[in-house]
Amino acid sequence: MSDADDNNSSGRRPLSLKRPGGGTVQQSFARGRSKAVVVEKKRKRVATPAKDGGPGGKQGGGAKSGESALAAKARQLGLSEEELVARQRAIARARAEAADREAQKKEADAAMAQRAANEQRQLAEQRERAVREEREAEEAARKAAEDEARLKAEAEAATAAKDGSRKRDEDPRRRAPAKDEKRATPDAIPMDDPASALEALGGRVKRKGGAAGPGPAAKQQPARAKTDNRRRGKLTIQNILEGDEERQRSLASVRRAREREKQRRQDTSGGRDKIEREVIVPEAITVADLANRMAERSVDVIKYLMKQGQMVRVNDVLDADTAELVVEDFGHIVKRVSEADVEDGFIADDDADEAKLPRAPVIAVMGHVDHGKTSLLDALRATDIASGEAGGITQHIGAYQVQLKGGEKITFLDTPGHAAFSAMRSRGAMATDIVILVVAADDSVKPQTIEAIHHAKAAGTPIIVAVNKCDKHEANPQKVLTDLLQHEIVVEAMSGDVQSVNVSAKTREGLDELTEAIALQAELLDLKANPERSAEGIVIESQVDKGRGPVATLLVRRGTLKRGDILVAGAQWGRVRALVNERGQQLEEAGPSVPVEILGLDGAPDPGEVFAVVDGESRAREIADYRQRKGREATGGSSPASASLEQMMARLKQDETQEMPLLVKSDVQGSAEAIKQSLEGIGNDEVRARIIRAAPGGVNESDVLLAKSSGAPVFAFNVRANKQARELAEREGVEIRYYSVIYDVIDDVRNTMEGMLAPEKRENFIGYAEILEVFNITKTGKVAGCRVTEGVVRRGCGVRLLRDDTVLHEGKLKTLKRFKDEVQDVRAGTECGMAFERYEDLRKGDQIECFEVIEVARKLEA
Repeated sequence: MSDADDNNSSGRRPLSLKRPGGGTVQQSFARGRSKAVVVEKKRKRVATPAKDGGPGGKQGGGAKSGESALAAKARQLGLSEEELVARQRAIARARAEAADREAQKKEADAAMAQRAANEQRQLAEQRERAVREEREAEEAARKAAEDEARLKAEAEAATAAKDGSRKRDEDPRRRAPAKDEKRATPDAIPMDDPASALEALGGRVKRKGGAAGPGPAAKQQPARAKTDNRRRGKLTIQNILEGDEERQRSLASVRRAREREKQRRQDTSGGRDKIEREVIVPEAITVADLANRMAERSVDVIKYLMKQGQMVRVNDVLDADTAELVVEDFGHIVKRVSEADVEDGFIADDDADEAKLPRAPVIAVMGHVDHGKTSLLDALRATDIASGEAGGITQHIGAYQVQLKGGEKITFLDTPGHAAFSAMRSRGAMATDIVILVVAADDSVKPQTIEAIHHAKAAGTPIIVAVNKCDKHEANPQKVLTDLLQHEIVVEAMSGDVQSVNVSAKTREGLDELTEAIALQAELLDLKANPERSAEGIVIESQVDKGRGPVATLLVRRGTLKRGDILVAGAQWGRVRALVNERGQQLEEAGPSVPVEILGLDGAPDPGEVFAVVDGESRAREIADYRQRKGREATGGSSPASASLEQMMARLKQDETQEMPLLVKSDVQGSAEAIKQSLEGIGNDEVRARIIRAAPGGVNESDVLLAKSSGAPVFAFNVRANKQARELAEREGVEIRYYSVIYDVIDDVRNTMEGMLAPEKRENFIGYAEILEVFNITKTGKVAGCRVTEGVVRRGCGVRLLRDDTVLHEGKLKTLKRFKDEVQDVRAGTECGMAFERYEDLRKGDQIECFEVIEVARKLEA
């Protein structure tokens, strides 16, 4: 059954527009299969003008009345208006794309033609250049050859003339040639024989058997070595013209020589002029920095050093001598400077007197702890700062500026009073103009008061004594003034030059007199500074604030600090991004004696460091890098090779010292430094505290990891650990302790270190015994029969064997028997048996001294 029958099982024929069977074609396939295929031919409808009544006429198919041309066209094509419009748009778009492709093709062809023309032009120029150079080389070689041939011919002619005249004198037969002898002239040379012509012109012709042919010339030609003939090379016109001369240089050799000469000429005179620079060479400099200062490539410097036998890299450091050698060999001028010269000009000289203007005095409030320093300052500022301090004590330096009723401004520095902050007080004294020494009237002079006096005298700062707490019933201001005489503080009431004011921070009594004394002292000091210059001053405090980064409290001494200035403070540098006063207000600039907080440093500088504004970032970075490098060298210590015997013994002793590692994080840098100094001063030769890190800021994950690797607890002072740090500390088993008062930190560390101390061993003598007889017991050894003469003898106690008042043995008592029973102790007047551990040299009459060792816990000295 065929496929046609399968496909048309219903017996129907396919639908067709023509008569049945008229458009069917029988299609045959393999294996006898066939299929009927309907062929349909579509005719294109052509719109032709028709007459009336025809198919295209007005009555038959013309445009209807009121019908548009577009509708008529669509109706003629058998399409809707939308289809016709879409078709026209598609045709227009296809034509535009075809036009674009044609334009792009033309542009590509033009570009390709241009490139081909450029390449042809370049090839032609290269070819012309090569031909010109080859022609010049040939001309030079030809001229050289002609000159050499001329010189040789002249020499040969002169030599031949001398030889001919001498031979003619010797042989008269050869003076006149024979009549039939003809000289060989160019016209007489037989040109039909090339070999003969070449020989006549002076050339050489190699013949079989080494013979030169018949004739007198052949007989007179000397025989030549075969090696000489083989090295003669190719027979050329040049060889014919030059005769027996040596081979000339090839054209390629001449071209190479000319290229080398051209390159040398370009390197010496044809290239760019060598600029001679003055290169500053410090004590240590990297290869990259040295190349940059010479304006040379780092690769060239490295190659030079490799030729000198030094394998270096770009970041390797060179010493001053090596750098000087490199600079001189590269043709520059060396200027040797010290590494410390980088700080030259960092702090400028003093300004002229006519440029200075009056400034506010800087007052430091000092005194013993709990003598009312902060309360007095609160009374002056009409604020309550002491309520925010833990334990009622100041934990870090605060800087404030107070404007008095008369309009005068005074800058106060509030310094902590207890012993842990002695370094901070010292820095405060160096930064201030006047020191207010606060002494409680009911407590008089205390150790921290004396220390504050020493700091003020060392800084040469005038002192104003403020006797506080005069409102108390037990107050005695006169005793305070009398006690100050012991420390060379003589007040005006005692014919001295130190002002003294009785005040009460609680009742605000004597505050006006205190401000008047400050104003009078400031007037005597005549404090002035130049505000029209770059700012310089001192770092009062610094910390790392979460969200703001490193924050430093600065006190401007002279000049004006502006937003955007680049400054260096200690080993840190940065651009000032914000200026904030003590009230939290944003400032555009800060003049002399104004304390401000700044943002923008790359780290927290140490309190007490000097800061100054520099010209640019490169200068700031150079100074900061130098200071950081010096700090690392200072903490790195000396090399073991240069240590002396005393240093070696000290290291051995330190190795025996037990260390308690600690990691301290605090709210400000000054507190961290004070805690570090206090803890490091607690230990002794046997045990000490080792501070791994003391820095401001909260406890983070890196601190926990550092504490874990060092086996140290974390002490957090007025800061907290974040969530990630707490979770990590719990997983790693790192202890984090939180404190708000520094005394608690010191006490905990002291107690822990006292537990690390080895207890003190004391001997307590308990009794004496005398050996009456010595018995030798099997399986036991020698046993002494003794009588206890004094005290008591206990089993396991320590014993010493005395013979003639000389100690022979010291050990432990192994056996103590009463008759045949082991007993714990034996009293005086009782006999017993004793045996020593690992000692049997016992004799009658020996004395036994019994003692006990008692361990006593040790304490660290305060």
